[in-house]
Amino acid sequence: MVFAASPLLTRSPTESRYAAIVIDAASGEVLYAQHADSPRYPASITKVMTLYLTFEALSEGRLKLTDRVVYSQYAAAQPATRLGVQAGDSISVDEAIRAMSVKSANDAAVAMAERLAGTEPRFAALMTLRGQELGMSNTRFVNAHGLPDSRNVSSARDLAILSRAIMRDFPQYYSYFGLKGFTFRGAYVPGHKRLLDTMPGFDGLKTGFTNASGYNLAGSAVRGGRRLIAVVLGGPSAAWRDNNMEDLLLTGFEVLERRSHGDKTTIAANLYDIDPRGPMVRPSVEDSEGDQDISAPSMTDVPQRSAQRPGASKATAKPAAPGTWGIQVGSFRNQTLARTQLGIVKSKVARLLGEADDFVESAGGTFRAQFLGVNEETARKVCKSLSADRQPCLVVTPR
Repeated sequence: MVFAASPLLTRSPTESRYAAIVIDAASGEVLYAQHADSPRYPASITKVMTLYLTFEALSEGRLKLTDRVVYSQYAAAQPATRLGVQAGDSISVDEAIRAMSVKSANDAAVAMAERLAGTEPRFAALMTLRGQELGMSNTRFVNAHGLPDSRNVSSARDLAILSRAIMRDFPQYYSYFGLKGFTFRGAYVPGHKRLLDTMPGFDGLKTGFTNASGYNLAGSAVRGGRRLIAVVLGGPSAAWRDNNMEDLLLTGFEVLERRSHGDKTTIAANLYDIDPRGPMVRPSVEDSEGDQDISAPSMTDVPQRSAQRPGASKATAKPAAPGTWGIQVGSFRNQTLARTQLGIVKSKVARLLGEADDFVESAGGTFRAQFLGVNEETARKVCKSLSADRQPCLVVTPR
């Protein structure tokens, strides 16, 4: 087999590892992309391809869920995270799948690779070949688990293609990616996907982390009968990565809803474009791949539907007069950060904004940072200035 040369990672030490993409699972339309074709280390998202080939063998009858997967000395010696099965011992195919999708067990990935192809290098060649057939043009796999190897390279777009393919080709097995944990030999093994508990509609795929890659996540969610797939690579922490994934998916659903009503808009126009080197959508909570619990806000923390001016009491806040134009400079999952964004923008274009009222509007679980009460000329002039400064801005038409 002959493969194209691997993309080279030639970033400087200070260059961001962040990359992201959001696609419509049904049509494959790309709704948002940032550095989506740049080479990145996939880390344990690599196991999605290992699982793709496993599901392929199951669907073709070459493998059964009850078949045994024997651990070689090499498989048993893989570093953490692992199940810790001894050489010569075996687990079922079903257990191996659960171990890879939930615990991200490296030993199970190698054992499965050897079960299907004889050796891990041979299996990795099959992974790369199948990836090319699926359209993953910037990907080369050299192992079954994603542990550090400079040759094991992919991209956000390619990993979204893979995620979509595994849902499309093997829907009968997709539920494995939504497992929160499983029991192995009498002990409960928890997973790493915090969004399964905290984001309604989020139903799976795969996390990943190495020091070289940063915190990665391929995820998918369903809302209103529409499914989106997103990939976030190179996050500075698991919490930051999860927050960014949630923001991308929620904003994506909002964009689809607004499009259905004739509003021509994009995710980038509604989400403050974020790079881990700069300001974040939400504060990061440093934690391990095991994911620290983050308590959900109580109902008293959730603002009411009525808009409120930052720094003003509810009694003094009032909406702009009907028929006036507005400017939206971001959509957030956190009201405080929406207000912070308003302050940042106002400091940049205060002269253009004049007496515009700044508001945070609660809409479907997100908080839109807006300036209201301007005329059309001012709205467009402000957005032009902000766009030149690489700040997303959306003109809001009169209500």
